[in-house]
Amino acid sequence: MSRVGKYPVEIPAGVQVAIVGRRLTAKGRLGEMNLDLTDQVEAKVEGNKVAIAPRDGTTPARMMWGTTRALVANMVRGVSAGYAKSMEITGTGFRAAVQGSNLVMNLGFSHDVVYPIPTGIRITCEKPTAIKVEGVDKRQVGQVAAEIRAYRPPEPYKGKGVKFDGEAIRRKEGKKK
Repeated sequence: MSRVGKYPVEIPAGVQVAIVGRRLTAKGRLGEMNLDLTDQVEAKVEGNKVAIAPRDGTTPARMMWGTTRALVANMVRGVSAGYAKSMEITGTGFRAAVQGSNLVMNLGFSHDVVYPIPTGIRITCEKPTAIKVEGVDKRQVGQVAAEIRAYRPPEPYKGKGVKFDGEAIRRKEGKKK
């Protein structure tokens, strides 16, 4: 039995969840998200909760039970509160700024790195060394943050690069004389 799937998803105030056919839609103050349900699970809106249940006892149906419940919970939280990832840039001369619909970063290369901001994502730079990625879709926020980090991941000797807030960089000792 799924330990995740058996708990219903609470719907906070200001969020509407509707199921039409095999499509679950969540609307909130930050936007709207859709999820196409698989044939292996059933979803029901009961009061202010969404209950997910497998259609039968097969292993794939039980696997999709917990997965679908987690996806629905992420959708509901995304349209009500949203998701955010904060990143920090460390290094001499390393900086970032939002210019129009692009994130322009100076990361020690001979050229500036220009990252086009995808639709549904909002990127802000309060300081030149701080980047904040915000959005409704948890997967998309994490993917955009990972793509930005991939331009210059932190290196273990001086810790220079782009890292997530709270990320511990395992440092190495340098050369000895």
